[in-house]
Amino acid sequence: MDSTQQTHNLNSSENPGDEKSLSEWEHAMIDLFVHAAQLIGIPKSMGQIYGLLFCSDRALAMDDIISKLAISKGSTSQGLKTLRQIGAVKTVFQVGDRRDHYEVEMKLRRLVSGFLGEQVRPHLASGNDRLDHIHELAQLCNKEEQERAMERLKTLRSWHDKTSKIIPVVQKVL
Repeated sequence: MDSTQQTHNLNSSENPGDEKSLSEWEHAMIDLFVHAAQLIGIPKSMGQIYGLLFCSDRALAMDDIISKLAISKGSTSQGLKTLRQIGAVKTVFQVGDRRDHYEVEMKLRRLVSGFLGEQVRPHLASGNDRLDHIHELAQLCNKEEQERAMERLKTLRSWHDKTSKIIPVVQKVL
């Protein structure tokens, strides 16, 4: 079964308690976000949650998300927590309802900025330490292997430096 069929099965007759079934365009949209999430190493469930909220015309409670996507409470809770941390989802107040409700952040700048701040910058920060460690290990190698390792390390340091410089530019452009 391909991912489109899997997404289509999210709200078929197996979920009779849903407020309403998801339409074909909603299934396709959720599938698009699942593929995008997997492309950047984010769990499928986070793509599903973001995609559902992106399609929704109103903020949804966690129970609604669980019901519509047929995913576990744990996956939904963890997905919402992470999406909130990176600024992709925000909590909104609903009059007369004590539950938290969620809606997506629609501004690309905030999405990218949150993702870069929470996902990319920590890896870059630890990157120098890792590169220093690789340098120490390379010095223990025989001469031929050391030369190759140092050349590769030089390339990695260049990539690291360029990435560190470009992230603030990307954030400003968006």
